[in-house]
Amino acid sequence: MEPQQEYPEPRQNNSRVLLWVALVLVLLGINGVLFYLNSQKKNENEQLTTQVQAKDTKLQAQIKEYEDLKASYERQSQDLQKLGLNNDSLQARIASINADLLKLRSFKAGSFSLVEQQRFKQRALNLESQLKKKDDQIADLKKSNETLYTETATLKERQNKLTDTISTIAKTNRDLSDKVTVASRIQADNIHVSILNKKDKETDDDKEEFKARKVDRVKVAFNLSRNDVTPKDTKTIYMRILEPDGAALYNLSTGGGTFTVDGQEAFYTMKQDVVFDNTRQALNFVYAKGGDYKIGQHTVELYEGGALMGKTTFTLK
Repeated sequence: MEPQQEYPEPRQNNSRVLLWVALVLVLLGINGVLFYLNSQKKNENEQLTTQVQAKDTKLQAQIKEYEDLKASYERQSQDLQKLGLNNDSLQARIASINADLLKLRSFKAGSFSLVEQQRFKQRALNLESQLKKKDDQIADLKKSNETLYTETATLKERQNKLTDTISTIAKTNRDLSDKVTVASRIQADNIHVSILNKKDKETDDDKEEFKARKVDRVKVAFNLSRNDVTPKDTKTIYMRILEPDGAALYNLSTGGGTFTVDGQEAFYTMKQDVVFDNTRQALNFVYAKGGDYKIGQHTVELYEGGALMGKTTFTLK
């Protein structure tokens, strides 16, 4: 009897091997796909991170540029204030830059789009152009101010020198005028006092001492000194007789009144007008008190033009 033929088992084993191989290949393929996808995702993430960082760098650079523009415009505003000029337009630009800065700082990382970058960059370029023009204008203004200051300082120096010259001339003129005034004063020479009694008898005394009871009138005689400076015109001569207590004899009915001496009002005893002719002309005053004279030394003062011409004394006993 022939043995029974069996199907060989190696065939089944080969199928299993092939199945496992196929399974391994599938798994390897899946892993390969996953690895590839992960690599792609990683590359995309790295690119996105790079893009975000680049945008953030540009955003920070743009913010810095606007901050610099703001500082420059504020400096321009201060320069114009120092020059005393209106700077309303600059204040408006500074407010606009502040608004742009608020907008720039509100962008989140990666949200600073290319369109926004270009828009803010163009605005910054315009602001820089305007800033340059204004700087040139301010530089011209400063140069003009410096020139004007130099011219003003020169004019002021000339004015001061001219003022000093005028003051010197004025002082010289005043000095000359004072000298002329002093030189033109008329002096009274040979002043002599005598007395007249009621019978018109005149009494002289070398010592000019008289008995009071015999005095009815006092006569003061003198000469006008020569003076080639003073004009030959009418002069008013004032006489003051001062009693022993210093009071001036004064009576309106006998020709007395007031005049100015050294800027102050004073009483005079008598006055007379005379045409000065520079001939040493002789003059006299005759004064009647109309009452008893005081005992003691009296002083006689003669004035012309408010200046003392001369004086003397006499004594009544």
